Amino acid sequence: MLYLWIKALHLIAVISWMAGMLYLPRLFVYHAAAAPGSESSETFKVMERRLYKFIMTPAMIVTWLAGIVLVFQNGWLAAGWFHAKLALVIVMTVMHGLLGHWANDFAFDRNGHSQKFFRIANEVPTLLLIAIVILVTVKPF
Repeated sequence: MLYLWIKALHLIAVISWMAGMLYLPRLFVYHAAAAPGSESSETFKVMERRLYKFIMTPAMIVTWLAGIVLVFQNGWLAAGWFHAKLALVIVMTVMHGLLGHWANDFAFDRNGHSQKFFRIANEVPTLLLIAIVILVTVKPF
């Protein structure tokens, strides 16, 4: 029974983390078009900071912690699909860090990227999500 509660917690955290991973780069697209110091730019700064600090980062931490517990409970350390999934989750975590870096650049009016850059960056979490879900569900190897 405990396994199911940890699995539910893991899924809730993953969904919360992914919501932020998909939304924050979209905010960056709009923020990149706003003039530094404008009212809209200042509003985006608050939205980005709160999303990253109070939703995404705690969700990422809970995702990792619950995921580690699930791995050891189920003995997946030797599974090939798990190694691939872990590598992708590490890439997702690096992407999380990049999003935080870019949010910080916006916070100090130092953004050097275009809307197009953030539109492309917005696709990375989607591709990672698709691959991770396939690995966990299908367990192809």
